[in-house]
Parts: sequence; structure tokens; C-alpha cells
Amino acid sequence: MPITGIESLLYRVGDIDLCTRYFSDFGLPLKEETGTLSLFELAGGSRLMIRHRDDPLLPESDMSGDGVCQVTWGVDSERSLDAMAKALKNVVDVTRGGDGTVSFLTPFGVPMALRVFQGHPVVYAPDPVNAPGLVNRLNQHRKWRERARPKVINHVVWAIPDYEAGYKFMRDTLNFRLSDHQRGFGMYLRADGSCNHHNLFLINANAPFPGLDGTLRFHHTNFGVEDIDEMMTGANYMTRKGWDPSHLGLGRHRIDSALFYYLPCPAGGEAEYGTDSDYLDDNWVPRDWINPLFGFATFTHNLPPFLAQEPDWNFRYITQTAGNSTTGDH
Repeated sequence: MPITGIESLLYRVGDIDLCTRYFSDFGLPLKEETGTLSLFELAGGSRLMIRHRDDPLLPESDMSGDGVCQVTWGVDSERSLDAMAKALKNVVDVTRGGDGTVSFLTPFGVPMALRVFQGHPVVYAPDPVNAPGLVNRLNQHRKWRERARPKVINHVVWAIPDYEAGYKFMRDTLNFRLSDHQRGFGMYLRADGSCNHHNLFLINANAPFPGLDGTLRFHHTNFGVEDIDEMMTGANYMTRKGWDPSHLGLGRHRIDSALFYYLPCPAGGEAEYGTDSDYLDDNWVPRDWINPLFGFATFTHNLPPFLAQEPDWNFRYITQTAGNSTTGDH
């Protein structure tokens, strides 16, 4: 019963007009704007919706601050949706809308929903990469870009007080897979019908890390772009439009190999351009990052204080995702 990825994200915000302008500058296609709702639809079919934090149509939640207050997961078929709704009814209250959408509040406080979703295929053609002694691009310059235009929503992130319990709920009721565990910091979870390294990251809200205060809080959304050129074109465009600059700048996570560029977002948390991530299937062996900072970054342009010293290289492969058995120290 595969979940294929993110069908939509619902943001609650303090200023709809400001946040609409932000995501338009970020490169998302605006499909509808009514004054009480702004709707963006990406090329892959995923949607982003913005409503005011006082809108009665928002789901109830104990989440602190603004940001994504509901994620709707795309499901491959009505049969899968019915099976998931049945399983969920054993552990949480479930409502079903007239359009078939299944809505529920997770035990860790994040509102979620499920609906049948057939996304659109997206086509990318990254420029071949040259290296000394390896010529893949001869007599051909790289593409020139004016804007970043993200086509997909790769993942969404919350900080929650009990991230391990959150993982168990997602695993046992919605069949999410564990991709990696940053010990004491968070768990990266992949939907069973997706090959993204992770579609959901649950951060330990009690971890000693900037921006975490022990409460349920939205953290960031990752939007997929083609390559580093599109990423940095988007970053430069946002700077020219007057938006706050990135704290970390360009970097690459070690834990999923992805290039990242985080930008402060008036809709809550951060908006991330992401590209060149690892892609996984069920043959992947999850890892336990014993030193969580080792997994954070291979490099980052603006070195934060918590990476002032090179982290110890320390991780293990997890051979039993339902237990604690690990092997292969590094």
C-alpha cells in the first residue's frame, strides 16, 4: 500500500500577501490567489497552500509558531487508501471527506492526511560534468538560467519532543522506512512508494541545536531543483529581491549526499533548495550516526559554531530496523 510522496503542504502564516510574494520569488508557480488562500502547484503535481493562522479551516494542532500545519501524503490507489484508513482507525481518530481524503492527527501532534494522487512525470537534463582527465562536455557550455523553478517537494521536517515514538508510528501504521538515524538528533523516513532518501525528517525537539526548544515546531521544507546552477541562481534571485540571506550558505549534507541551500522563510521555518541527493530502495541499509554532527555536512560555506571542530567519523550500519542490533563500526 505505497505512499508515493507529498501531495500537498498547508502553511499557516501571519501575512498571506508577504508569504505569497516569497514563494513566487522562490520559483513556485502560483495557481490561485483569493485573499484567504494562495495555492501553488509544482510541475510534479504537488501543491502548497497558504492560509492565515486564524483561518477556521486550518486543522487543530499544538504546533508552536507558523509553518506547515498539515501534510497530505499521496497514495497510489483507492485500494491502498482504504487499507491505510482501516489501519489508522485502530490507533487514531480518522475522518473522511467528501473527496475521499483521509485526515487524522498523529500521536506526536502533526495533522496529516492521505489522498489518491497521481503526480506528473518531471524531466530533468543536468549538464554533463567535466573533471581533469574526464571530459563529458566538449565544445558545449552549461545552461544559462534566469530563475530557479522547483518541480517537486522532496521532504518536510518537524521538531517533535519524542522523535523515536514518531518514527514507530510512521513505520507501524503508514509503512515508512528508516533511511538513517542521527543518534539523539533525528530520524530520516522514506515513504514506501518513493525513492527519495527521505520524505519526512523528525528532529528531536530536545536536541542541543539552534532553533530547538523542546516543543512541536515546523522546521523546513525541501524543494527539488536540477543542479547546483539552478540552486544558486535561485539563491541569488532571492537576495536581489530583498529576502534575508542564508545562514549556512551552500553546503552538502553527508547523511544523504544532497546539496542544500536554506533560506529564512516568512511562512515559518526555512525553505530549502535541494539537489543531487541519494536515492534509495528497500535494498538500502540504514545507518546509525553515532556522532550526529558527522552526518550533518561534508562542507558548508558559512561554517557554524557547532562545526568549528571537525566531527569524529563515527557511524554504524543498522541491520535490524525494528530493534537495536547494529554492526559494522566506522
